[in-house]
Amino acid sequence: MRMQNGDVLDGQGKGLNAQAGYTPLQTIHYFRTLHQETPIPFQETVLFQNEHLVVVDKPHFLPVMPSGKYLQETVLVRLKNRLGLIDLVPIHRIDLDTAGLVLFSSNPKTRDAYHALFRDRAIDKTYEAIAPWNPALEWPQTRESRIEVSSHFMQQAEVPGIPNALTHITPIEILGAWARYQLKPVSGQRHQLRVHMAALGLPLLWDGMYPTLTPEGSSDVSKPLQLLAKSIAFTDPVGKKAMLFESKQNLISLAQLA
Repeated sequence: MRMQNGDVLDGQGKGLNAQAGYTPLQTIHYFRTLHQETPIPFQETVLFQNEHLVVVDKPHFLPVMPSGKYLQETVLVRLKNRLGLIDLVPIHRIDLDTAGLVLFSSNPKTRDAYHALFRDRAIDKTYEAIAPWNPALEWPQTRESRIEVSSHFMQQAEVPGIPNALTHITPIEILGAWARYQLKPVSGQRHQLRVHMAALGLPLLWDGMYPTLTPEGSSDVSKPLQLLAKSIAFTDPVGKKAMLFESKQNLISLAQLA
């Protein structure tokens, strides 16, 4: 059925049918479909685009990549359809619960140069988060630990062993029982910021995963996870210019929690 519908293509983008012969080392593109996909009523914003790079400001609740029940309602597929860039791929990812900046490569010839920024830790990422305030902790805080998959595949956890995750944490605004924090991850482990803050006893506001995993489908769009990928800075590996991008979004004000 997929072949009949033109959802299986060869490396040149031509449709393959069930009678097509086997070709060694051939690239095949398979396009899956979902019987029903709920529209996500939040829109991504393109902040920058050139022949190599696309910088996007992603809203809460919108996944970056197709996975599970998400396909058309992802940043990647939306941008491919909107911009007509068939070679577009994300250079890194943030959780669907997290809002903020995501970089995409649109040119396969220069893609590895942008991936190298993350491999070589040559990129400065700054997040903001809202979480409880604890004046008894030493501030600013550097959290270094080993993070691996927890007993539940959806969660990560700190475990004994050689550290693989490092985050610099600084309070930048305090009001009563809550604080706004600047988080600067040096490494890029899955859920790193959420795990590190929860491990300090400071779980992010409206986090449905840490420290307690809530049932699927219980998300409240009026209470998005208070985590924002606020800015990204790096030296462009192609143009050799200093680049700085900042999200246009903001987390809630602490006054709303007072």
